[in-house]
Formats: sequence, structure tokens, C-alpha cells
Amino acid sequence: MSRIDLPRIPLAERVRPKNIDEFCGQKSLLGVGKPVRLMIDNDTVGSFILWGPPGTGKTTIARIIAEQTHSDFHQLNAVSSGVKDIREIIEIASLNKLQNKKTILFIDEIHRFNKAQQDALLHSVESGLITLIGATTENPSFEVIPALRSRARIYVLDELSKEDLTMILESAIKKDEFLTTLQIESIDKDFLIYLSGGDARILLGIFEAAVIQEIETNPIKITKEVLENIVQKKNIVYDKAGEDHYNVISAFIKSVRGSDPDAALYWLARMIEGGEDPLFIARRLVVLASEDIGNASPNGLVLAEAAFSAIDKIGMPEARIILAQCTTYLASSPKSNAAYMGIEGALSDVKNKPLYPVPTHLRNAPTKLMKDLGYHKGYKYPHDFDNHFILENYLPDELSNTQYYVPTENGQEKSLKERLKFLWKNRKKY
Repeated sequence: MSRIDLPRIPLAERVRPKNIDEFCGQKSLLGVGKPVRLMIDNDTVGSFILWGPPGTGKTTIARIIAEQTHSDFHQLNAVSSGVKDIREIIEIASLNKLQNKKTILFIDEIHRFNKAQQDALLHSVESGLITLIGATTENPSFEVIPALRSRARIYVLDELSKEDLTMILESAIKKDEFLTTLQIESIDKDFLIYLSGGDARILLGIFEAAVIQEIETNPIKITKEVLENIVQKKNIVYDKAGEDHYNVISAFIKSVRGSDPDAALYWLARMIEGGEDPLFIARRLVVLASEDIGNASPNGLVLAEAAFSAIDKIGMPEARIILAQCTTYLASSPKSNAAYMGIEGALSDVKNKPLYPVPTHLRNAPTKLMKDLGYHKGYKYPHDFDNHFILENYLPDELSNTQYYVPTENGQEKSLKERLKFLWKNRKKY
């Protein structure tokens, strides 16, 4: 077959599902009786944001909704679009409204819009002039402004399972006009799915490239060797915004937490070879230093912060050495999650119990009126007493003697526990 017969449109685009019944995966959103399916079936589509790994169907869902609700569909990519593009679509939406036609604006990578760009959407979304469907691989809680989040629901997409990806591949082979003209005898599906990293678009892209490479053979056999030749470099497997990004960093953190420096170095090497942002790794180590080590080895946080600063200044490839030093120190350090558990317990009480008033003896009294009201009265200055300590209640009376921080016996935290036990004899967990 000559090259002139090869399709110009990528396979992933050629076989993109046109309706909900053709879509594979995301049953929690698109299954019968599920929220997005109900919006489509009832023609009550409101603005929402789809959050999930790449290649899991965000763009396809938006297009299906526009098609099945007979809406005017517009797509922007936040990387290359700005306020001017938004305003042009808002003008089109105003004309559509006169004709009683709905307008859907799909914004890919919406987390890359700055505050001003997101602000430009607010009025039109709130008024219903446009229905916004955003797509993001980043947590909307941090990347989308609160005003826009309050006007749009957030739906989380699941990673595509092996079964989902297998169905997508088999469906493509059956429905694509180009592929149906070929005799494909065998495919190493397991290895192909592994290479895809859970991304359907990558799966179909690698598969199509392999087919084209082997198109002169009859029948076509897509073996592991063929697929390896297509991807050439193993690090293409590591998708910095996809499944490996989440799974490998999870394995890395769990290895450090589990005091296994060797496993931690292996997962660190996987991320480095995959091209992961070293500052992303360093940030996670800073958090881990407090969450999992804390006061058992306070120097862990100092080293993690120093590592972050040094990596920011130096960059790769030398940053790998700094990451390795910090990783092995934290993995080898005594562990304590007492500070983490303490703040979680305190936050739970703040959220779920009444906000009790500050006891009067702990209140500031900068004015005569406040002093007359008893503010600060009875406060005992700890430095005036033995051991620079006086037994006092610093909590609201309703929470008197509540203990949130329960130090462990590990590392330097043991000495903190002994001191607190000596001072606070009424708190049983010290």
C-alpha cells in the first residue's frame, strides 16, 4: 500500500466517540442515572470542570454533550488563548441566545488561565449565556479561582482501566475504515497498554504508528519488538501529567515514609529519567519532612527546605545529587506523624464543634475598656515561675485538657514527650 493511501487525520480523532453509548470508561459520570449522563438525557447541562489524567475522555465528553444537546460548540486551549478569544465567543453566544441556541465553551487546560482570564468568564457563566466545560489535569482547588469554582461543578475522571483501554483499541480496529482494510493478525496488547500509561490517545497513536511501520507485511503482527522500536526510548512511558506521575510519586513517598532508602532511590531515579520536574519532587519532600518525620528529626525539614532552595538555583543534572541526599536522609530518619495528626484533630474540632470564645485571661487588652472588662486579668507569665512553666488552661473551658499532639518515642521527639509529661501531668498520653 502506498503512502498516498495513509490517513491524514490521527486515529484517535478518526475514532472519537460521537455519542455516550460509544464511550468507554467513566461509568461513575456517564453510566445510567449518573450525573453527567442525567444532564445530557434531561438537557439540563450546567457549567462544570472535568479533572483527571490526560487521555481519559475530557474533550470527547464535551463534544458529545454539545452534539447531543444541539449546542454551538467552541473550544479553546488555555495555553494559546486569552481574554480576546473569550470575548469573541461571548459575542457569538449573545447572538445564539437571540435564536434560542445554547453555547458551550470548552477550555482545555483551564488551570493555565490566569486570574484575569478566569475573571472574564464569570458573568457569562453565572448568567448562563455560555455553558463552560473546563478540562484540567491539576487540582481545581488550587488552580481555578474560587469565584469560578462556585459557578461550576467539579467532576473527577477515573483513570482508564486495562479493560477500558482494551475496548477502545478493539473498537478502533473494528470501526476505522483504514484499519478494516488491513489484516492484523496479532497485537501485544498488554505491552501496548503499558506504554500508553493509561492515556487512550497515546495508546491509539503508538498503535497506528506501529501499523504503518509494518504495513508492508502480511499479515501484520504488532509485537513487543515493533512497539519498542516505535517508542525508541523507555522514558516516553513516564507521562509527567498522567498515571505514572501519580503512581511513581506515590511509591516514592511511601518508600521514604517506610524508611527504605533503596526503594526511594529507585523511584527517584524513575522520575529523574522520566523528566519529572525536580522542584515538584523537592516540594513533596518538604511536606513529607513535616508530615512523616516532624519532631522526631526536626533537621529533616531544614534539610528539605535547603534542598528545595539549592535545586531551584542549580537545576538538573546536578540537582539529582541533592535530591538523593535529601531522600536518603529523610528515609533513614526516625518517623513521627504526631504534628500532622495533631493539626488534623484540632481542625476537626474547629470545623465540627462550636467556636468557643477565647478565655478572658488570654485576651489582649490594649485599651482601658478591655482591661475593665477583664481582658488579660489573671494571666500568669510563665517565665516568672520555676522551669518557666505554670499549670494553666490555654484552651476554651469546653475543651479543657484536650490533647491533640501525642509525641512518639522516636528520635528527638522522645525528649519532647518526656518534658511534656513532666509538665502536664494531667494529660495521660504524654
